[in-house]
Amino acid sequence: MWCALPSGIWRILFGLGLPAGFTGSQDPQNGPWFMLPYVIALTAVAEALAFLSMGLVRPWGEVWPRWVPFLRGRPVRPPAAIIPAALGSVVLTLLWTPLLFGFRTDADPELPHGAKAVILFLCYLPLVAWGPLLAAVTVAYAVRRRRHG
Repeated sequence: MWCALPSGIWRILFGLGLPAGFTGSQDPQNGPWFMLPYVIALTAVAEALAFLSMGLVRPWGEVWPRWVPFLRGRPVRPPAAIIPAALGSVVLTLLWTPLLFGFRTDADPELPHGAKAVILFLCYLPLVAWGPLLAAVTVAYAVRRRRHG
């Protein structure tokens, strides 16, 4: 769940105008008016999706919580959690693994360089682990639900 947090914090600070090292058209000061609402919404969605993975290791992943209308108190059918989590882990792995091999700031002169590039990379690096970790807890959930219903 925590893998998405550093990049989200970085994105919000970027949207607020943090001097992150971007220049030209990439500079948030030159961006459209909706940059801040966009990065806040993107971060909120990413964190909400990351939080859903907690259902794979918490009791509310086996019984619908009381705040879910029409389903509250009913057992969660394992495929309802396993299929989206498995698909999400594949998508996240495919999306973020290339970061390990293709992070280059010399490809675009408007991208951050030096220490600011290192900070950007370190904030996004935990996203590489999100997919494999989600896959691991999905498998553990599937095994646990198969054994214990």
